[in-house]
Amino acid sequence: MGPMLISIAAVLFIAYWGLGVILYLMQPVFLYSPTREVTYTPGELGLDFDSVVFQTGDGLKLTGWYIPAENSELTVLFCHGNGGNMMHRLDSINIFYNLGLNCFIFDYRGYGNSEGKPTEEGTYLDAAAAYKWLTEEKKMSPDNIIIFGRSLGGSIAAQLASKVKARALILESSFTSYVDMGKKFYPYMPVRWFASYSYRTINYIKDVHCPVMVIHSRNDEIVPFEFSLELHEAANEPKELIELSGSHNDGFLVSSEIYKSSWIKLLKFLEEYKSESARQQAS
Repeated sequence: MGPMLISIAAVLFIAYWGLGVILYLMQPVFLYSPTREVTYTPGELGLDFDSVVFQTGDGLKLTGWYIPAENSELTVLFCHGNGGNMMHRLDSINIFYNLGLNCFIFDYRGYGNSEGKPTEEGTYLDAAAAYKWLTEEKKMSPDNIIIFGRSLGGSIAAQLASKVKARALILESSFTSYVDMGKKFYPYMPVRWFASYSYRTINYIKDVHCPVMVIHSRNDEIVPFEFSLELHEAANEPKELIELSGSHNDGFLVSSEIYKSSWIKLLKFLEEYKSESARQQAS
């Protein structure tokens, strides 16, 4: 029995580490799921928009859409999730438009018509370039920019907001870190040893000094709701946590009334918060 047990243990050991190697090599495929073809635009919704091409700090050309709302000063800088491209976010664009908010959404490198191949540092550079386009090309005040990120985009948005000034940061269906997500899907693997990415949202949010709203569905089947509880706890005041129903990809639609009313409440708060901050500075 001894030799047989040793053989079985050896096979299991090899299989275990073989699976680890496969998971390690497949990480870019698991994390980034871009779609190149962009067949729909905000024009399908009857919305006017500008097709934008802008350049990153490392010289890549990215594409985006700027969708203006009537007589609006506030703009949502939209960092989307890991799948598809910006055309898959038309529902959200329409919501922001109907809330009276301008929206600037862009595709990360390797997504849609943007050049390059996605990397963690690359996505941070991409968001920084989008912010730079708003502030330098559109001459927009940072006080009028709401940085918004959904899912993977939440980590990218938090990293940006930790580096620049903004009116607010909104995280929707976001995770605490890449390693924490890996532990959820592969609890039997030494994820920290294998992780090629970090996306430490929980660290970034601690360095954000503008109002923060965290939105998440308790029914999210991909990113645990508990991650948003941790993000909310780590965020500086003022902050708000909004609980939705629905799955990871449709919570904002399933709970549309809660979602929209939360944004309306936030916009009212931001106006009051700005006025109060101005009074304090003047006194």
